[in-house]
Amino acid sequence: MKASDLFVKALENEGVEFVFGIPGEENLDFLDSLSRSNIRLILTRHEQAAGFMAATYGRLTGKSGVCLSTLGPGATNLVTAAAYAQLGGMPMLMITGQKPVKTSKQGQFQIIDIVDMMRPLTKYTRQLVSGANIPSRVREAMRLAQEEKPGAVHLELPEDIAAEQVDEQPIPASLVRRPVAEDKSIHAAVEMIRAAESPLLLVGAGANRKRTCNMLRKWVAKLGIPFATTQMGKGVIDERDPLFLGNTALSSNDFVHRAFEAADLIINVGHDVVEKPPFFMHAGGVKVIHVNFSSASVDPVYFPQVEVVGDIANSIWRLMEQLEPQPHWDFSRFMTVRTAGETSVAQGSDDDRFPIYPQRLVADVRQAIQKRGIIALDNGIYKIWFARNYKATAPNTVLLDNALATMGAGLPSAMAAKLVHPDRQVMAICGDGGFMMNSQELETAVRLKLDLVVLVLRDDAYGMIKWKQTNMGLKNFGLDYGNPDFVKYAEAYGANGHRVASSEALLPLLSRCLNSPGVHLVEVPIDYSENDRILNHEIRELSSKI
Repeated sequence: MKASDLFVKALENEGVEFVFGIPGEENLDFLDSLSRSNIRLILTRHEQAAGFMAATYGRLTGKSGVCLSTLGPGATNLVTAAAYAQLGGMPMLMITGQKPVKTSKQGQFQIIDIVDMMRPLTKYTRQLVSGANIPSRVREAMRLAQEEKPGAVHLELPEDIAAEQVDEQPIPASLVRRPVAEDKSIHAAVEMIRAAESPLLLVGAGANRKRTCNMLRKWVAKLGIPFATTQMGKGVIDERDPLFLGNTALSSNDFVHRAFEAADLIINVGHDVVEKPPFFMHAGGVKVIHVNFSSASVDPVYFPQVEVVGDIANSIWRLMEQLEPQPHWDFSRFMTVRTAGETSVAQGSDDDRFPIYPQRLVADVRQAIQKRGIIALDNGIYKIWFARNYKATAPNTVLLDNALATMGAGLPSAMAAKLVHPDRQVMAICGDGGFMMNSQELETAVRLKLDLVVLVLRDDAYGMIKWKQTNMGLKNFGLDYGNPDFVKYAEAYGANGHRVASSEALLPLLSRCLNSPGVHLVEVPIDYSENDRILNHEIRELSSKI
């Protein structure tokens, strides 16, 4: 059989369901092999979007998403998606084409060193120089992509290698169990938790795994220790829980940070250095237990006294088995903070001004979408409002990127989420700037017959940077632009276009679109004029008084 047939068989052996991407001349043998496979090709309009979709598939399933491009410009278009998956801990395999490596009559046309280009952005990058090596290379790439911390891997399949005749067969995946924490570290953590006066649980990005979620819910139910989440830890535990203290959407000076100041022990589960820590350690200050798949990256403000390193779910279970609620634990200060924080979050949720205020937007989206519905956020100032005010009820129901924090990922991520969970409501939430970076994928969504709602928040500017510009006391400059008529733009692709004309109209329109088939784009004029006052001043002042 052809080497390309073997490559596809190796992907089938790994349980691959989709290949996202844009083939080129150098991928035609691979494409031919894929045409006879049960793997579904999702043809996109830009390679970057294909990469975002593959990464999100990996995030939601724990299996490597797969994306495809040709050589040269096709491969360079995957670079941002590679960084997105690598920093965000999303398993993804990129397959790129290349000119023949044994004989080529085209000189250096379109040729750049893709393998070296991918090296700083991936866990593994290789050029295939023999069809016989395909089974081992694919198995190794998939293993590394899915191993903690998950990330991006890359294989380059040259045109002449893809056409080779081979006799090899795929290598089956081996049974691998993650290492578990040492007994002594478990014992040390148990003793520290028992002795604490006011322990606090912090749930981070690394805890957003299925088994970990289940164990952490049982932990909170049994021990009653209040918890907070980072942006990428949202939904690991239901945020409607009365022990939820808030999300660290802001880096500092929010109500939840008052709880960190009151804690004498922080049990930091799944901490990932890609997210800024919501607390800073100093000599003689708060004690920290680091519970994670890997040891802590120590820096001047993070140097945990105890590290429980191994499979997180197993560690939480073993800690929980040895712990009972302690009569001297005092959470009264935490509950005072929670009450004030909940009051702050509720403010503005019924604001009827128009254009719509972010607080009202978040409240209406939460009310419109089902409990296990998924929102996929692009990157912008609204991300902070959703992280802070939107109550996530289940893991991976709020897809936001607080690692690379790239624009342009919201729509492709939502599309991937709908492919993985066709039975759930899915909504992409994008600023007008981020949406236009991959808006061409509306055609892909329509062609795939996805039931999808795309919220485009229109302020005719790069709003996040304007917020920062205002906070620095600088004049408004260089951040305003024009936009198309988004309703007509959506209709041109065959989608349904809608425009919100009042605050009262938003919730009924969202509900109608979420319960109607097809792709629905909803243009929402939004008013960010009070971002600086509320996020930089009001919250700081109010939280400092409790």
